[in-house]
Amino acid sequence: MSAAIEPNVQTDELQEAYHALKAAHRANPYPSHGVRSGWLMRLLNAVLETREEFARAISAEFGHRSWHESMALEVFPTVESIRSDLKHLKKWMKPSRRGVPLALRPASGRVRYQPKGVVGVIAPWNYPLMLSIPPIATALAAGNRVVLKPSEFTPAVGRYLAKILTEALPGDVVRVVNGDEDLGPRFSAMPWDHLLFTGSPRVARFVLQGAAKHLTPVTLELGGKSPCIITPGFDLNRAVDRIAYGKLANAGQTCVAPDYVLVHHSQKQAFIDKLQKKMASLFPTLLNNPDYSSIANDRHHQRLSRLVEDAEAAGAKVIRVNPANEDLSGTRKLAPTVIYDAPNETMITEEEIFGPILLIRSYEHLSEALDHVNNGERPLALYLFDDDPERTQRILNTTISGGACVNDTLLHVGCVDMPFGGIGNSGMGSYHGEEGFRTFSHAKSVLYQSRINGIPLFNPPYGRLVNRLLPLLIG
Repeated sequence: MSAAIEPNVQTDELQEAYHALKAAHRANPYPSHGVRSGWLMRLLNAVLETREEFARAISAEFGHRSWHESMALEVFPTVESIRSDLKHLKKWMKPSRRGVPLALRPASGRVRYQPKGVVGVIAPWNYPLMLSIPPIATALAAGNRVVLKPSEFTPAVGRYLAKILTEALPGDVVRVVNGDEDLGPRFSAMPWDHLLFTGSPRVARFVLQGAAKHLTPVTLELGGKSPCIITPGFDLNRAVDRIAYGKLANAGQTCVAPDYVLVHHSQKQAFIDKLQKKMASLFPTLLNNPDYSSIANDRHHQRLSRLVEDAEAAGAKVIRVNPANEDLSGTRKLAPTVIYDAPNETMITEEEIFGPILLIRSYEHLSEALDHVNNGERPLALYLFDDDPERTQRILNTTISGGACVNDTLLHVGCVDMPFGGIGNSGMGSYHGEEGFRTFSHAKSVLYQSRINGIPLFNPPYGRLVNRLLPLLIG
């Protein structure tokens, strides 16, 4: 079955990639463990061998991207994810035993995990390696073929990804299709056997519309306003240290970055003062500081500037942390910014920030903070700072988020054996680890009937024996 899409150069390339991989899947619908492991090893070696090239490519695309952040936040979790897939693959591939009703014995039940076929992956611009290669690796571990569409906002990195993947893996295993913003809707409308999209909730709605045409199963990894909750009396130095890092890594362009902080009103000013000092100590200069990343593109930089201006115009307090008082105009560097006392229904309180801007909100009773979180859209991450085990458990039980960290930020995403995903407005489905393997697999239930069994006893014409057996089975 082919997608009904108007022909053009991009579509022709997309159609050709899809049909080539579909044919390869039909020729070998269940690749062996050895074949899959070989794919993963080649992918792993490609990332390791080209990591410096990747760091240069993305830094040039961003205007500047910290080398250390590229290595720590992209390369490291990518290779860890592939290595985890390799380590656990044989176990994941094994059929699992399931029980069968007494009436069906001595039959046995198994669930077999079968490759779905051809998986489409739409990757974002903020972490183009870490949000492209690990889902590809897990889809390959599950025995699928993959077509990747990198973000049109990072075309040079898209070409880089095409280069390393083409060199690492055969063209009947993985393909990369680059294109402009018109390619996205065409890509979503293809009859994939599974589609993974990472991006914004707004675009996700269009992705779902495209996928609905073929009833394509979809995994959405989105974002939202991920809160930090600091419980009363918690050590602010500890909280500030982890929140400042989580907010400013990759200049805040992280889907699980802290979006706002809920702190008790008695600690609010102390928190703001400590946060400002911590940000300044992390980045004493900004303009030529190799550790401080730029905003990825002009459009996003302008959007972030509008968020700050709108809050300021509405009466919010704004602190721009620029210790060397440098002129950042003409660059895409944006100073770390702290905003507090922002009125409700301003842009900064309603939109996902996705930049080095942190909103501070205070509460009098902890229940107010929890109500604020629960009354909003469900976030991709929740960060709780609390040393009380019982209260921590209670808060985790009464708030719903894609994932959570207790007394830290971001790091749960790096735990590649745990599922990563959102809920509601922050996404659907998950990948990473065994859950990722299951996402890209079809769980096929198989009943194995033995040669000698009692099923014929229940065939018509029904008589005295069936009348006695059925009450015994039903109870």
